[in-house]
Amino acid sequence: MELMNKKILVVGLARTGVAVARFLAEQGAEVTVTDMKEHGELASELAKLEGLPINYQLGGNDKHTFLMADLIVVSPGVPMEIKPLQLARAQRRSVISEIELAALHITAPIVAITGTNGKTTTTTLTGELFRACGFATFVGGNIGNPLIELVATGAAVERVVVELSSFQLEGIQQFRPRVAVLLNITEDHLDRYATFQDYIDAKVRIFENQTAEDFAILNMDDPIVAACAGKIRARLVPMSQQRELDQGIFYRDGRITFRWDGREELFPIAGYQLQGVHNRENIMAALAAGLLMGCDAAASQEAAASFRGLPHRMELVRTINGIPWYEDSKATNVGSVEKALASFDNITLIAGGKDKGGSYGPLAELVRSRVRHMVLIGEARERIARELGELTDTRLASSLEEAVQLAHELTGPGGVVLFSPACSSFDMFRDYEERAERYKALVRALDGGER
Repeated sequence: MELMNKKILVVGLARTGVAVARFLAEQGAEVTVTDMKEHGELASELAKLEGLPINYQLGGNDKHTFLMADLIVVSPGVPMEIKPLQLARAQRRSVISEIELAALHITAPIVAITGTNGKTTTTTLTGELFRACGFATFVGGNIGNPLIELVATGAAVERVVVELSSFQLEGIQQFRPRVAVLLNITEDHLDRYATFQDYIDAKVRIFENQTAEDFAILNMDDPIVAACAGKIRARLVPMSQQRELDQGIFYRDGRITFRWDGREELFPIAGYQLQGVHNRENIMAALAAGLLMGCDAAASQEAAASFRGLPHRMELVRTINGIPWYEDSKATNVGSVEKALASFDNITLIAGGKDKGGSYGPLAELVRSRVRHMVLIGEARERIARELGELTDTRLASSLEEAVQLAHELTGPGGVVLFSPACSSFDMFRDYEERAERYKALVRALDGGER
């Protein structure tokens, strides 16, 4: 894509917007940045772009700027359906995501990973497998560094692993990963999408530009994912924990088996650091992606076995008088909490935050059978209480501090305290990481033995 002297509008000035604006300005484009926030709210972001020839329109959007742009690059946090973008598309202006812009400048093969849950763990592990097998690898996208930063640095890499959200996939046109992974789809982000089908459609776009030369790894145990199989042009690589497969990757009797074009590799999981049914899915997807892209089986097994997982995903904070306290702040949707609740019994569950529009109904049976006490916080607490509160002992707390104290008082011997919110954090915290750190600090400050 020729960028010199092109009029390019960057919509949204969070981390991705900053990276895109810098890259475009350095390529000689005429860059304008627009954001609904005022100058004072964006001081730290603006400081990172100081000295670059960039125009700013802050505190609102001017539709004329959208209509005059040769190209519009939209940050993930900006809905594609805002009025100025609708007008721009109606006038045949090119509207893309940062992922699309970056991929047009990347020659290394790309592994792209999406799903409602598990994509960050899978993306990170896939990167670890490639590195363990000697490939110079970039890992980024919705996790860590924006993909455009790889292009900006000009670093020579042999493999690119990118985590993709539905928001990023909304803005692709030609993006074509060599390997695309779809882990699962459950209700999420219904505060942004008009229907659940709109969310599904955004996720499935990951396969849109693939051909028969590419690979599509699908979790066939998920009925929504499995239903996509017949619409994909890439070579289907099925994944299952429920049945043995002639081709693909599956789990059975304590080991993962990869079968592909006459090749068979076995991966016993007994010594794996990463445990849990949901993590087996993540490991299987990462192994399949790595093996399809040249990874050695023995080196992959060693890397997978030693991988310990990521912060804020079912992380044991401490044990107090025999009661373990887990932090699962990354569980920002119901599907993720389902997997967490399935891991324990006699649970004191701390949940709540900013409601995302989906139903909490799928948690009902798990709450009834496994949750002894439920402590609810945030904007969603009353709605969760209406849908699930009668199924167990339920309390409402006005703050995370109060919730942790209540959980400490309520949980008896043999119990487990689990902070798995099922909601986003934006009603009370900057992001899920700040929420996690606050929870861990509160737990560490509690009286009791065993650290």
